[in-house]
Amino acid sequence: MGDVAVVTGAARGFGLGIARRLAERGYVVVGTDVDPVVEDVLSRFGARGVVADVRDPAAHRAVAGVAAGLGRVAVWVNNAGVLATGPVWEQDDDVVRRVVEVNLLGVVNGSRVAVETMRASGGRILNIASMSAYGPVPGLALYAATKAAVLNFSTSLQGDLDLAGVPIRVHTLCPDAADTAMVDRVRDDADSAILFSGGGLLPPDEVADRAVAMLGGRRLVRAVPAHRAGMARLGALAPTVGLRVLRALRAWGERRR
Repeated sequence: MGDVAVVTGAARGFGLGIARRLAERGYVVVGTDVDPVVEDVLSRFGARGVVADVRDPAAHRAVAGVAAGLGRVAVWVNNAGVLATGPVWEQDDDVVRRVVEVNLLGVVNGSRVAVETMRASGGRILNIASMSAYGPVPGLALYAATKAAVLNFSTSLQGDLDLAGVPIRVHTLCPDAADTAMVDRVRDDADSAILFSGGGLLPPDEVADRAVAMLGGRRLVRAVPAHRAGMARLGALAPTVGLRVLRALRAWGERRR
């Protein structure tokens, strides 16, 4: 039995790319998703797919049990996420709850179970946040809030692990908008315009490469691309000015969208 990696949201997009790369590097991969297609998709390259909902702590623990039965759990990637656009006051209660529970509680629950599972032997946790974690994103306020929380949670968790002497490293990747099904589903929404304001949507394979590369280093947080993070941070430091700039970027993104 070899080292095992768990990847949530592995049926497509970043999660699928990360799962495939980890399998290529010799990990026994257990990928989860709420979509049953995950079982067939991952089996194509020798990984194991498990239907699980990241909102449920018991589901994470069941997955951890499956993974531990295959070897030493050394990597846990919390990737599953959902996106909703538009003013938060116009969003249904169920949508608000789902975005917060999947994007934030899914990462919190996954990280808790990952620590429970890897505490004695050590390992790596990788949480997928977003460029929107760095500053305000009108049109994506709810999504941005959850991703900002993921970033803060992850770095705070690392501090707690260090204080407790637990040999687990927590990494956070903050990619810009990428050419994934999640983004494609909101392409026709006016409030998605800001997603198209960069130099182009990132290829998912590039994000997956950067994600897996983080697992071999000490760096806690990485933005892709780095220069967009700098712009986002300026918006957070001077929000009045930043929001004006974001209006211009939104107009530019609308033309590109």
